[in-house]
Amino acid sequence: MIGFLRFIGVANAAVWFGASIFFTFSVGPAMFSKEMRDILGSDAFAGYSGRIAMVILERYFCLHLTCGIIALVHLVAEWLYMGKPLQRLTLWLLLGIFALGLVGGYGLQPKLRRLHRTIYSPGSTPQQAGQAKQSFKLWHAMSQALNLVIITGVAVYLWRVTTPGSGYRYRA
Repeated sequence: MIGFLRFIGVANAAVWFGASIFFTFSVGPAMFSKEMRDILGSDAFAGYSGRIAMVILERYFCLHLTCGIIALVHLVAEWLYMGKPLQRLTLWLLLGIFALGLVGGYGLQPKLRRLHRTIYSPGSTPQQAGQAKQSFKLWHAMSQALNLVIITGVAVYLWRVTTPGSGYRYRA
């Protein structure tokens, strides 16, 4: 059981970190690439590439929340089953990453979606679209910064879960 628990913790952290890196540095930029422009056409590119990215972002934040829940359950399982004391730094790190994932997925993304809709809606006036575009740039920058903080936190968590401390006390 100890080996299984360890495997779950390491596998979850590795998937979480790998998916975050893959999305941020591969999938995200692909949405706005020349190839995507060629597929969607120049006229539709700006509106549709953003919409496609938002659909994928929704799943990206679901992945963060799922991995965060698994990590928290894993931490509690190690504490209960193996007698490993709860490490406050790891607990607070996980709670922080989880909270930031909630902010990104349920705070920033809906706001960005509404602004994007206003920018590309045929019913928006040029003034409304211009204001929405300025606001979108600010909120998007905040979203990107938040994502980098989350990735950094997940990297630290991956390091912590793969480097067991001396706090192990096995129960019989």
